[in-house]
Amino acid sequence: MASHRRPKQPSRTRVTVLTATAAAAVAFSAQTGAQAAPKPKIDEVKSKVDDLYHEAEEATEQHSLAEERRGKLQKEIGQIQDRVARGQQELNTLRDQIGSVASAQYRSGGIDPALQLFLSSNPDDYLDKASAIGRVTDQQADVLATIQDKQRTLAQQRAEATAKLADLEEVRKTLAEKKAKVQSKLTDARKLLSTLTAAERARIQQQEQEQAERASRAAGDRVDLGNEVPASGLGAAALAAAATQIGKPYQSGEEGPYAYDCSGLTMWAYGKAGARLTRTTYTQQNDGTKIGRSQLRPGDLVFFNGLSHVGLYAGNNTILHAPKPGASVRYESMNYMGTFQFGVRIGG
Repeated sequence: MASHRRPKQPSRTRVTVLTATAAAAVAFSAQTGAQAAPKPKIDEVKSKVDDLYHEAEEATEQHSLAEERRGKLQKEIGQIQDRVARGQQELNTLRDQIGSVASAQYRSGGIDPALQLFLSSNPDDYLDKASAIGRVTDQQADVLATIQDKQRTLAQQRAEATAKLADLEEVRKTLAEKKAKVQSKLTDARKLLSTLTAAERARIQQQEQEQAERASRAAGDRVDLGNEVPASGLGAAALAAAATQIGKPYQSGEEGPYAYDCSGLTMWAYGKAGARLTRTTYTQQNDGTKIGRSQLRPGDLVFFNGLSHVGLYAGNNTILHAPKPGASVRYESMNYMGTFQFGVRIGG
């Protein structure tokens, strides 16, 4: 007869060996997969980080634009609400006058049907119906017409305020989205930098420092700005003010005096010179007269990369600007700035 003995179970030692072997195989496979995706070179990482910083700066300018829009809307809403409050007070005063006439008539034995009609629940169409009664005086008609006009004006103003409040809510959503985008780009840049070794990160930092020193030299000493004449005293004063901020850090959304983003610096500098600029690159382009590169003079605004960056022309193909996250206000050759858009001359 055939044997029906149960197959021998593997020993605990053999199971352990098999498990260890399988784990080693998985680890080797994972290691092989990791080796299949080569680590990005330091120059590639730096380029990608610079791109992320550029995208963050663009989102910062869009955030500042939305912030400016929010401030205008809040001001406009406040003004409308003030007009509504004053109009409502005037309307209440006129109604009190009509009410006083009605009270006097009641005490004398009855209320004019015209006043009864006005004091009813739907006075807006009073004048149309009152003409059928034919008992309203010219003085009463004038007062009631004024009341009707004010009611309509108040209704229009309240509708305008409601629409602007809806716009304000949309702007608030936009602000939150742009702020999240800025933070996301900066977080991505930090994560990308963290893939490098400490030595590689130090090398990038050294390259950045060397580039800054070549262009800036502390407070402008030894920077060859040539002998170009500013287009105006205003431009010269703005450039001189900006030069006092060299070395202060770039920070998204800041407009001084301790940190700046690009349009924050230009706005601050011209403010010190006595001119009021708007807050963002997208609006500062309209604050003066557009000019070409060959027309640039010290103090002119210079725009780059689809209006995402702005600085002050300092002379000899050099700008003074707040560059990007991780950098400070400095002079820099326009050769490093990317695509030149145009210049803008303020007040001259």
